[in-house]
Amino acid sequence: MNSVVIRLIITMALLFTCLLGWGFVVVVQEQFFPAQASEAGLPKRESVEQMDTPKSLLALGDSLTRGTGDPQGKGYVGLVVEALEEQELSGEKISLFNWSIRGQTSGQLIAQLKETEMQRQLKTADLILLTIGGNDLFQGGQSLVELDPRRIGEIQKVYLKNLEEIFALLREFNQTATVYHIGLYDPFFELESGPITSKFVRDWNYQSAEIAAKFPKIVAVPTYDLFELGVTDYLYSDQFHPNDLGYQLIAERLVSLIQRDGGGGERDE
Repeated sequence: MNSVVIRLIITMALLFTCLLGWGFVVVVQEQFFPAQASEAGLPKRESVEQMDTPKSLLALGDSLTRGTGDPQGKGYVGLVVEALEEQELSGEKISLFNWSIRGQTSGQLIAQLKETEMQRQLKTADLILLTIGGNDLFQGGQSLVELDPRRIGEIQKVYLKNLEEIFALLREFNQTATVYHIGLYDPFFELESGPITSKFVRDWNYQSAEIAAKFPKIVAVPTYDLFELGVTDYLYSDQFHPNDLGYQLIAERLVSLIQRDGGGGERDE
């Protein structure tokens, strides 16, 4: 046999032997060392950075942001601050500025946001929490006593216009801080008129969320579902404001959202 043919046969045999050997190694690695095999050739994961805890928190709105109904007076705002400070390894405290006013309506909040000192405070905020609209809709319970869809529709139209102006003012004076607008729950859910009032509240929340979606970094935070399955367990003795358990539900939802956002945004220095 020609020596050239013999060398070619030997070379091919060696090549097939190498291929079989490599295949055997791959099979063994996948069977007995699956984690190492799947990570082979992939870049190492970067360590997850700690959340950038906000240094300045501005709270706006009505009695819910004031904490009415919580025996300790913390409300959801105080609970959120405590939770965020626990995550701050340096032990640095968050500067809280609570400008909320009991009974405040959307129109009154607009007037407040146009004050010089309020605008100065807005510019320094890393995180903004807001409840507004409950007093517009419920009007001390009067609108829900009448349950006039046309009247409530008129109230809602004015409120939505005000809400859009509120969001525009917040973004005008602070473009970076995330704004969390806490939606309405229905404190009258278990009353005879519950099915009707709940319809109004759900639509109110939906329309409010649509307005929020027009602006960057304004998050509509739902609370209706938190109270739906046991509203009386989470209400204060006035059967309107949350109790300490109700505020805890709202705070937990907010903290989870703030964590996902990484702390609420960074201000331009």
